[in-house]
Amino acid sequence: QVQFVESGGGLVQAGGSLRLSCAASGSTNSISITGWYRQVPGNQRDLVASISRDGMTYYTDSVKGRFTISRDNAKNTVYLQMSSLKPEDTAIYYCGARVIQFYWGQGTQVTVSS
Repeated sequence: QVQFVESGGGLVQAGGSLRLSCAASGSTNSISITGWYRQVPGNQRDLVASISRDGMTYYTDSVKGRFTISRDNAKNTVYLQMSSLKPEDTAIYYCGARVIQFYWGQGTQVTVSS
C-alpha cells in the first residue's frame, strides 16, 4: 500500500506562484512514476505532470513552461512548482501513482483569482 499527502494549495492571484508537495509513505520503493492531476467538480481528473524515479518528466501542453515537477527521493516527496498561474488552473490537485492499483492523495485546492 501507498499513502499520499498533498499540501501547498491556496488562493493566489493570476500571475502568482504556488508550490505543491506530495509526501508518500508505505511501499514507496514500488512507485515508478508519480503524477500530479487536477479536477474541477463535474469534470474528469486530468494528468498535469508526471515524473519517474530517474527524473523523466511529462507535462500536459497547457502547463508547459509554467509548471515544473521535481522529486526528492530521499524524502519520498514530489513537488509541483506552479508559476504564471491562470484562473483556468483553478482545481483540486491530486498526486497519485499506480502500484498494482492506483493510489490517490486527498487533494489540495488551488484557486486562482483574476
